[in-house]
Amino acid sequence: MKQKRVAAIHDISCFGKCSLTVALPILSAAGIEATVLPTAVLSTHTGGFTGFTFRDLTEDIRPIEKHWKSIPIAFDAIYSGYLGSFEQLGLVEEFYREFKDENTLILTDPVMADNGKLYASFSPDFPKGMAKLCGKADLIMPNITEATLMLEESYPGDEYDREYIEKLMKKLSDLGPEKVVLTGVSFEEGKLGSASYDRKTGEFGYVFTERIEGYYHGTGDVYGSALVAAILRGKPVSEAIGVATHFTVEAIRRTRAAGTDIRFGVDFEESLPNFMKNLGITAD
Repeated sequence: MKQKRVAAIHDISCFGKCSLTVALPILSAAGIEATVLPTAVLSTHTGGFTGFTFRDLTEDIRPIEKHWKSIPIAFDAIYSGYLGSFEQLGLVEEFYREFKDENTLILTDPVMADNGKLYASFSPDFPKGMAKLCGKADLIMPNITEATLMLEESYPGDEYDREYIEKLMKKLSDLGPEKVVLTGVSFEEGKLGSASYDRKTGEFGYVFTERIEGYYHGTGDVYGSALVAAILRGKPVSEAIGVATHFTVEAIRRTRAAGTDIRFGVDFEESLPNFMKNLGITAD
């Protein structure tokens, strides 16, 4: 079987497992070639660290794109995450147009907000630009905060039910993507998980696990990368969210048991064998 190739468009945080330093090993473990388009290079991620270095790579995106077109390179999927500016939103949308064909999936993680608040580095009109970018995707994976910001709706906090979540996912699909994954969903105290919606089949999916208290940096990228891998390995979205959820939770549990500084990211590496097994990958 021909190896699949993903263009991963994220920043590089040199320390603190997230973004490309998470996406590369997870996609590789799934047998998928990861081609990287870095949007910035930081000495560490910005969560809990001070004094970090930051180099914006906006000016490098289009030259890399042009060089790849000249080779040429084709992709089975394009997976984009944190983007630092409106200019990068436009450049990534251009990248989608240049490299998408009938066999290319576009998977977009609209990283920009959490817990009811837009990240401080973004202007109030950024969600509208991100909604436009998500309209070009085949699958998007926002949390509830990001979903409501893109839809210009009020954040519900914990006051929602299954009907609300399903209506929210349908509205997100109306932006353009056929498939929607919504993270950070909970209908029961002590449980947390994700939901999915496939407009083509009309199917909703839910996966819940025990809620682990605390905020663990990089888990969104671990989840997103595992989800992309599962989709490309042929899992329907309702099954892919299960693979991604259980992989992420296993990594969080290991991190908590080890007492790892939560700023450093989660210990996902030792979970890779189980992840591969859940994808149906076995040694020859």
